[in-house]
Amino acid sequence: MKIGFHLNIEQIQKLVMTPELKQAIQILQFNTQELSQFIDEQLLTNPLIDIASPQEAETTKNTSKEEIDWKEYFREYDDISYKQSNYNKDKEEVSIEQFVFSDTTLTEHLMFQLQFSILKKRHYSIGKFIIESLDRNGYLTTPLREIAEVFHESEETVENVLAVIQSFDPFGIAARDLKECLLIQMKQLGVENERIFEVVTHHLDDIANNRLAIIAKDLNISTTEAQEIADFIKTLEPKPGRVYSSNDDVKYITPDVTVEKVDGEYVVIVNDSSAPRLLINQFYRSMLMHEEKDSSTSKFITDKLNSAMWLVKSIEQRRQTIYKVVKAIVDYQIEFFEGGKKWLKPLTLKQIADEVGVHESTVSRAVNGKYMQSPRGVFELKFFFSSGVSNQEGDGLASESIKSMIQEMIDKENPKKPLSDQLIADLLQNKGINISRRTVAKYRDEMNIQASSKRKRF
Repeated sequence: MKIGFHLNIEQIQKLVMTPELKQAIQILQFNTQELSQFIDEQLLTNPLIDIASPQEAETTKNTSKEEIDWKEYFREYDDISYKQSNYNKDKEEVSIEQFVFSDTTLTEHLMFQLQFSILKKRHYSIGKFIIESLDRNGYLTTPLREIAEVFHESEETVENVLAVIQSFDPFGIAARDLKECLLIQMKQLGVENERIFEVVTHHLDDIANNRLAIIAKDLNISTTEAQEIADFIKTLEPKPGRVYSSNDDVKYITPDVTVEKVDGEYVVIVNDSSAPRLLINQFYRSMLMHEEKDSSTSKFITDKLNSAMWLVKSIEQRRQTIYKVVKAIVDYQIEFFEGGKKWLKPLTLKQIADEVGVHESTVSRAVNGKYMQSPRGVFELKFFFSSGVSNQEGDGLASESIKSMIQEMIDKENPKKPLSDQLIADLLQNKGINISRRTVAKYRDEMNIQASSKRKRF
């Protein structure tokens, strides 16, 4: 065996994750809001990038950076902006946020009532503390003992202040648990039926599990009367605080793509109106044209220009990829757009990847966190990718399609004899859909539908 140093020449292929490639992958994953935020960050780090006004230059041709003479490039082209689809400089963008007014929060609503209460001035701060301690559902989770220690008062005093706040609107506010919340509401509503108070005090678990026979036996009443009591209790508000919300609770979805039906055909439009058009800063443009190629300034500006060009290219590539992926989804799920959820078909990332000619991971990044606005409503792109089962004809049915059928069966069932999971499975099999009872139970849970024993009415 001979040990020594040797030089060998070999040719291999490997994927190198350059910073530019990482950036392109990252941009593809961004939704509309994230892309706009990313561009804002780039404007801060790259001095060569400026935001174009609507009337400024249009998209340049895709020229590789190896073929570009930058000074000649600037003489020929005005900027490196990319063109927004259907952009109208005379059209003002209008968003729903411009019309949202400031909602009154729960704390503000209660504080307004507190200033008109019968509390003594020295107890006002206790009431304010209690109000500010309520959670978003309107419940008091801080023990009275701790509040009493903070203000060096007795628990009885704090209890009296709490009783005043519990008389405020909305009914049931500042309760310490669900039972107290419901009892407060019934007293404020003037309920006089003692049996209802008895059920709330001792049988809330039975109400939740629809065990009306136990309630009827314990109170010596009929199951019909127990059903009426349960129906009334369910009309009460278990979370009185949620009636009031702040603007922070409001979440808006900005669709990344829009699908419209035009002359019988579905057209895909990528929403890139929120991303600003980019161009080269005039000052640095002039500087580069008058600098020597070998100077440090020229090298710095050239490096930043390369970065800006790659950014524009990545954004355009993102738009093209999303368009192709969504177009393939629409073509495959055309029956859904025509007929609704019942016609949704099973779809995998691989099917779309093969159709578009990209890797599955690219499709995954293109649909991740993005939404589509369509004539059927707004859907997350992931909605169209679901597993399913086969019917007797061998055609695939998506899980969402089966859920739609289950929902329709339950909506039409006899409430006194609700359909069991097994019976639903049997009915689906009669339609040629092979599905097990456990799968029906799984889909029912995902739709937040209770079991038949809890749906039964007496």
